[in-house]
Amino acid sequence: MTDNVPVHRVPGRRSNYDRLPSVPAGDAVDCVVGWDAAARALRSTGARVFVIDAYPGVRAEDLQAMSRALAPDLVIDTLAALRPEPEIDQMIAPFVTDDPVFGVMSRLELREYFAATALEDLRRRVRDASGTVVIHGVGASLISEEGLVVYCDLPRWEIQQRQRRGVIGNLGATNLTARPAEKYKRAYFVDWRVADRHKRSLWERVAFFLDTVASTECKLVRAQHVNRALEATARRPFRVVPLFDPAPWGGHWMQTVCDVGHEQKNLGWCFDCVPEENSLLLAFGARRVELPAIDLVFREPRALLGEAVYGRFGAEFPIRFDFLDTMSGGALSLQVHPPTEYIQRKFGMHYTQDESYYLLDADSDAGVYLGLRENVAADEMVRDLTLAQKGGPEFPAERYVNRFPARRHDHFLIPAGTVHGAGRNSMVLEISSTPYIFTFKLWDWGRLGLDGRPRPIHLLHGCSSIAWHRDTAYAKRKLINQVTPLASGPGWREERTGLHEAEFIETRRHWFHHPVLHRSRQSVQVLNLVQGEEAVVESPDGAFEPLTIHYAETFIVPAAAGDFTLRPQGPGASGECATIKAFVRGA
Repeated sequence: MTDNVPVHRVPGRRSNYDRLPSVPAGDAVDCVVGWDAAARALRSTGARVFVIDAYPGVRAEDLQAMSRALAPDLVIDTLAALRPEPEIDQMIAPFVTDDPVFGVMSRLELREYFAATALEDLRRRVRDASGTVVIHGVGASLISEEGLVVYCDLPRWEIQQRQRRGVIGNLGATNLTARPAEKYKRAYFVDWRVADRHKRSLWERVAFFLDTVASTECKLVRAQHVNRALEATARRPFRVVPLFDPAPWGGHWMQTVCDVGHEQKNLGWCFDCVPEENSLLLAFGARRVELPAIDLVFREPRALLGEAVYGRFGAEFPIRFDFLDTMSGGALSLQVHPPTEYIQRKFGMHYTQDESYYLLDADSDAGVYLGLRENVAADEMVRDLTLAQKGGPEFPAERYVNRFPARRHDHFLIPAGTVHGAGRNSMVLEISSTPYIFTFKLWDWGRLGLDGRPRPIHLLHGCSSIAWHRDTAYAKRKLINQVTPLASGPGWREERTGLHEAEFIETRRHWFHHPVLHRSRQSVQVLNLVQGEEAVVESPDGAFEPLTIHYAETFIVPAAAGDFTLRPQGPGASGECATIKAFVRGA
């Protein structure tokens, strides 16, 4: 393990973490701001029928505001054609299931949410109308195949915030007052799968994109400008907008180092590279248009991922970087992720969440729970977990699970099936594959969630997923600091740090105080600056504009960006920098 490494939380250090990164997209004139200006731009097209399709979660009042500004002769709301709610509930029941957390990935199409006769009636009304028509709502394009399509998209993180505030329900449901966790589960397994299929099928018809994320104004951009921006983004390094959230075990490192969330009691999570959740900010001059980052994956999968990764995963981003902050907080739950066969059979996912913990920072008493102790009897451990869950004696965690000391720059590998959890006083960069919802908690130290309710424990799934042979000896031999020197040059050196042989992600660490070249591999790569104040990502042949990154920032280098260099810059540039990089093996 690494000794004598200075801790980054030094007194007086000023945060340089960019909380709102954007990518260049065009000029300010390409982005229209405000309802009236947007309506003028739309009317200037000469269209008679305006189809304002929307992602589930878009505010009804925003769609109505756009409709009023257009001053049409007829307004049609897609809600009028939805099937009755009991029918929709019955249709989605096999995917929602009775489990409080987990469901099965839906195979439904948006059209199935609507009554065929009602859709046909609305189509007839549009055909018979003599003046201007506005059709708005989720699935509006199902009513007219010829109207001008405006798509109102919405990032999933914003959807979750609205769910928590109780201002939106689920697709086809009147469940505003349902618990946020219930709404999130239904959205994850059903709504978002259905809506993504519809959005992807609609993309070529879209003439304008409408951004209504902010409650004070809307922004309208022609689809040709958005498509051009996404095409360019898939060919240059970029960052997505990081998301921060408190947790029952949360700490305070990110509040200081990232200068964010000071109004919160703590911060536990940061999603710094989870395109399903993150936003992408497109900069039109000083104006910013917010789109789901997953739109880039859907629109430019080959350029972004590379042919090999795209051929293996399709239009999915398979690598996830996120932060887990327990500095002055508490330990994460003891947990386990399902093996691939289990997640395929039970939940309809085609790969599982393998992961690792890279220690960005650690106090002297930090530790990581990893693997089982020697000669653990499975039946005794299951018995004690069950008794603890039923209110009996607390689970004696360290009787059954190893707790290893953790120091800055240690790397713990966690293939699916391995019991694990971050201890208190650590700052973890979690590097994993993407199916992040499938975490089976075994023991959560008897605490409550932020909502004051007991956090769900998943003993049946969890105990069925444990790799019982991964014990102390195995962890020491296979899972802790598996560092292999690979190459070096003037002012740099490269190491392999993982991941485990059962995982499809490879990680490489570069130490450098002079520019270091990274080969493209014709595959997407994700990196984080884990040491050093600032560095610049550059193209050796000028293929893209340089990107400046700062300590603890995660960035994505698309396959189509080609080779790139990293060069220390700014205060402390004479010191040694380090990055951790992840990519798909075999790509």
